[in-house]
Amino acid sequence: MSWIATPITPDMVRGAIELEHTGHGVLPHRLPAWARAQCADPQLAMVEVQPSGVRLVFRTGATMIELDALATRRVYAGVPPRPPGIYDLCIDGRLAAQTSLDGGNILHIDMATGATSIETGPAGTLRFADLPAGMKQIELWLPHNEVSELIALRTNAPVEASAARRAPLWLHHGSSISHGSDAASPTGIWPVIAATLAGVELVNLGFGGGALLDPFVARVMRDTPADLISVKIGINLVNADLMRLRAFGPAVHGFLDRIRDGHPVTPLLVVSPILCPIHEDTPGPVAPDFAEGQLRFRATGDPADVASGKLTLAVIRDALAQIVEQRAASDRNIHYLDGRDLYGVADQAALPLPDRLHPDAATHRLIGERFAKLGLGLINR
Repeated sequence: MSWIATPITPDMVRGAIELEHTGHGVLPHRLPAWARAQCADPQLAMVEVQPSGVRLVFRTGATMIELDALATRRVYAGVPPRPPGIYDLCIDGRLAAQTSLDGGNILHIDMATGATSIETGPAGTLRFADLPAGMKQIELWLPHNEVSELIALRTNAPVEASAARRAPLWLHHGSSISHGSDAASPTGIWPVIAATLAGVELVNLGFGGGALLDPFVARVMRDTPADLISVKIGINLVNADLMRLRAFGPAVHGFLDRIRDGHPVTPLLVVSPILCPIHEDTPGPVAPDFAEGQLRFRATGDPADVASGKLTLAVIRDALAQIVEQRAASDRNIHYLDGRDLYGVADQAALPLPDRLHPDAATHRLIGERFAKLGLGLINR
């Protein structure tokens, strides 16, 4: 069989803000180089390069596809390694196959000390065989929870560029829950589920631990085309214990102002946190808890400190609702969504957060289905 090699070019990669050319191939980033240069946080640097929502899109009549890539996976001290990340292959919008890479680098992380070390490994090859004959739209979704450095794409039939984007573009920013947390695969994270159900194109700026109202993120959103913008604010500010109520309000206004500089009339949805019992009325910081033999999280703050300005999820929801109400007096295209409408008290009883902080695969499905109706419906108003 004769393979055809096709260069991986920007017009083939959707959901990324920038492609970095490396010694191996291309590395998708969800923040551009100038924004990465302003970020001194190793956590954000680690997660922005995990390609949540990023996919290769092309048309081909091929019945076999191969992708060479180099993965970088995280392993946390004291926690069993997670399975390798999943690559989802969709044909004409339907999930057709899933597989993972062998080899790859391992990033060892000690959450107690913050120490990290890298163990280098080889690149691997994905193969999708026995695909249906005839021209078809291919979407190859990269893992949301590990780095994927793309080296080479091969097919047994020519590849064509996909048709120009016609669907509305949804630009979203949020925390690890938006990033994908404990979803089973890249098409199973709630923003992808919502985008698929609503028929919109997703750019996902959900960053695990990184939804902290950074001005450079707002500037990236300002400069990125969008038909609908959503910002999910709150949980990381609480579990990082980053700021007090006095700073929170102006920081939210400043973040929204920067977005509005580039999108003055685009529908803008401000989403408060989903229910998270450990932080509803207890401030951060959050800490890992291995007391029951598995990784869970606990809030370490004192509820009494709320009186002096410490943030909880309840405090943040009240503040966000007031901010949006105030801004709506002069901005008819700004809206507010209470995160508990996506996952609330009744849902917690049926689908508890396994580690007390992150939703599982079933809860991602629930949130995605609800957001498609409650949030993405704004596009059609």
